[in-house]
Amino acid sequence: MRLKIIGSAAGGGFPQWNCNYRLSRGAWEGATNVRPRTQSSLGVSANGSDWVLFNASPDIRQQIAATPELQPRAEGRLRSTPIRAVILTNADVDHIAGLLSLREREPFVVYATRRVLKVLEANSIFNVLDPSIVQRRELALGQRTDILDVENHPVGITIETFPVSGKVALFLEDQTKAADGFGTQEGDTIGLRISSAEDDRAAYYIPGCAGIDDALKQRLGDASYLLFDGTVFTDDEMITAGVGTKTGTRMGHLHIAGDGGSMAALADIGIKRKIYVHINNTNPILDETSRERAAVEEAGWEVAFDGMEVRL
Repeated sequence: MRLKIIGSAAGGGFPQWNCNYRLSRGAWEGATNVRPRTQSSLGVSANGSDWVLFNASPDIRQQIAATPELQPRAEGRLRSTPIRAVILTNADVDHIAGLLSLREREPFVVYATRRVLKVLEANSIFNVLDPSIVQRRELALGQRTDILDVENHPVGITIETFPVSGKVALFLEDQTKAADGFGTQEGDTIGLRISSAEDDRAAYYIPGCAGIDDALKQRLGDASYLLFDGTVFTDDEMITAGVGTKTGTRMGHLHIAGDGGSMAALADIGIKRKIYVHINNTNPILDETSRERAAVEEAGWEVAFDGMEVRL
């Protein structure tokens, strides 16, 4: 099974369109120690021909252009795609907006929790994906699901969903419930165990996570690969960078460094490869020469980049 990271940045991408922070400034100027990245998305294929996208970022058109495997086959129909399904881990704009670029009456399936499907249903703009052509199927939490195309043919990929600590999408926040997670409910953010029908070795995809508890650590014990939320290096990173007022916690993302960070929390988990994804434009691990980048690599982590591929 092939896992191809087609987007490795957090919302806004890197460099973000309006950002002049030192990391983005370096990327704008073509510095060799910082690599531009598009917004978070993963492509998975068990057979090399049928592909499943995990989240549809606003950069999906650019990502398809950069990924030959996701483009129409030269011998295919005049209108066609190898994308059989899109699986959503939450309703964040940087994970659902790309669905709008996948219009043009091409059949595929959208899989999501009931909570996320309700967001699509409540926003009529998503009806550009004609429901009679682009099917929407609910993912039940805690269950394994064999991913099928619109004709119910298996694509060889099995996922298991599980809730993770997170936050309701920014545009859905209820300010009257600020003390209660702004209205966050189970199903707003999920993690995924990904395996093939022929091999139960597993990769875990968790691009958004606000905390790691014992249950999650135990679950990850059978992972061959972990692609995990690397949004910020420190919780107050955006504040100290001078570009925002929110902490990582406020945004629903666990920081990397320190005793309470993901690097320490997952240090004793025997995972073959650990990769940080969904990296914010202020995160110093984007700088390949930084001490922060050296620290995560010394701890056994890799930093995702667009086009990075692993095989399970």
